[in-house]
Amino acid sequence: MSTRLSTPIRVVLADDHAMVREALSRILEENGKVSVVAQADDAPGALDAVQREKPDVVVLDYSMPSQNAPAVIEDLLRRSSRVKILVLTVHENIHYAVRVLEAGAHGYLIKSAAVDELVEGIETVNRGGVYLSPQVSPEVLAHLRRPRRERVGLASLSQREFDLLRLVAAGNTLQQCARQMNISTSTASTYRGRIMEKLNLKSTAELVRFALEHDVAG
Repeated sequence: MSTRLSTPIRVVLADDHAMVREALSRILEENGKVSVVAQADDAPGALDAVQREKPDVVVLDYSMPSQNAPAVIEDLLRRSSRVKILVLTVHENIHYAVRVLEAGAHGYLIKSAAVDELVEGIETVNRGGVYLSPQVSPEVLAHLRRPRRERVGLASLSQREFDLLRLVAAGNTLQQCARQMNISTSTASTYRGRIMEKLNLKSTAELVRFALEHDVAG
């Protein structure tokens, strides 16, 4: 009696590095459980691919150009409420994971993971589960269980404040941060003031040092 083969999981790969996308696509296709139906190198391309292909899963790089990952995730879910989103990133900082999960992502996978783990992550989120890399899973879950009003440090920052902190720590001036975030310099200054107040920092130099010590830059 013949065994009925399962239908491959339809996946869109979104990463701004072409070599990374091609390598991941080749590896996933060879596995046989996944069919890469489209690739995208920026947020608009990912949104278009989701609307056009109706994939089961989007594998999304955290550091997409022109838009932060939480915003991309929210846009993707507005475009297709049924799609599952697995964020692929170099960041082992749990605050990145917390923010994408709160935005609606279904998984967070560190890029250094083995291929088998990527396939497992795709299968898990496709089934409706949540997948977290073992490096961050315990702390992320602990953070998510904590009421927002009780969060301190990085966890107390809003998404826009967190974005500004990353940009300042990467060496951008306040004016450059404002342009990249599509806000006024005055608003960026207000965000910086809130960050310094929440983190008990006295200068931009202390802010940069804090970000670097907590692996937030970049």
